[in-house]
Amino acid sequence: MQEAKYYKKLEEEKVQCLLCLKECVIGDGKRGFCRARENKGGKLYSRIFAQATSVAMDPIEKKPLYHFYPGTMILSLGTNGCNFACPFCQNWEISQTEVATRTITPEEAVATAKDRGSIGIAYTYSEPLIWYEYVLETARLAHERGLKNVLVTNGFINEEPLRELLPYIDALNIDVKAMKDSFYKGMCKAELGPVLRTAEIANKKALVEITNLIIPTINNGEDDFRKLIDWVANSLGVDTPLHFSRYFPHYKMKIEPTPISTLEKAGNMAREKLRYVYLGNVGGEEANSTRCYRCGKSVILRAGYGVAAMELEDGKCRYCQAQINVIM
Repeated sequence: MQEAKYYKKLEEEKVQCLLCLKECVIGDGKRGFCRARENKGGKLYSRIFAQATSVAMDPIEKKPLYHFYPGTMILSLGTNGCNFACPFCQNWEISQTEVATRTITPEEAVATAKDRGSIGIAYTYSEPLIWYEYVLETARLAHERGLKNVLVTNGFINEEPLRELLPYIDALNIDVKAMKDSFYKGMCKAELGPVLRTAEIANKKALVEITNLIIPTINNGEDDFRKLIDWVANSLGVDTPLHFSRYFPHYKMKIEPTPISTLEKAGNMAREKLRYVYLGNVGGEEANSTRCYRCGKSVILRAGYGVAAMELEDGKCRYCQAQINVIM
C-alpha cells in the first residue's frame, strides 16, 4: 500500500478522497467506491500501488489510438477497480470484481518497456486514474527515460490531480459514453461534465482521441450522435479522431449487438464535420484506415490492429501534401 496523494482528514478517523468527483467519505477500515482506496487509521491508502492484473505488449491501435505512432507496440498495464459501474463493461472481471495481481514497480515497468522495445507505457484495461499514485510515479520515470505515456480512461477525475499528471502524458483515448448526464448518472453512477472537462484540458497538452460505444436503444439516436460530433468539432477541433465502437452483450447488459448500419450512419454524420472518423469492433479496411481529408486517398491502411501500408512523408499525405494530424 502507498498513501494517497489527494484526500483530506475528517473527524472520527474518517477521510474524504479528492481524486475523482465522487469524493467518497470513507470510514476507518472501509474502501471508496472504486475499491482501490482504503482508510487505515485515518489515512487514505492506495491498495493497488504497483499491483497489475495485466502486463502485455499490445499494438497501439488496440487502445484505440490511430494517430499516435501508428504500427508500433506499447507495454500495457492494468489493475483492479473502477470509479464507474457500467452494466455493459467489457473488462468487468477486473473493473467490478478482483483477480490476482503481480507486483511491478515503476522501475520494473520502465525497464520492461525498454527491454521489449516498446514506445512507452499504456495505462489501460480498467480505469487507470484510480491507480493515480502508481501512474504518476511510473509516468514521470518513463518520461525521464524517453518513453511515451498513454492513458485509456473514462476521464472522471478532479482538475488538480489531472493537471499534475498531464505533463507526463503524451496521448489519451477518452471514453465519452454519451452526451446525456442522465446516461452517466443511471448507467455509470457518474457525471458527464467532468469527462468533457478532462478532454478539453488534456487536448491542450497531449494528443486526444475519443471513443463512443454505441448501444442500441440507449445512446444510438441521431441527436446523440450530433451532440457528440458538435462537441468534438467545437471543443477539441476537427482534427480530433473519433471512434464509434460497436457494442456486444456483456456483463449485465443483454441488448442485441449494434447493427453495423447504425455505426455507418454515425460515421457518415461525423465525416461532415470531422476529418478522422473510425468504426470500432467492425473490422475491414474501410472502417479503420486513415484517409486524407483533402484528396480522400488512404494514407494509413490498417488490417485488424496492424498497419499494412503507410503513405505519409513527414506527416503529410504522399499524394497531395496535406498535413495529417498524426504523431510518428
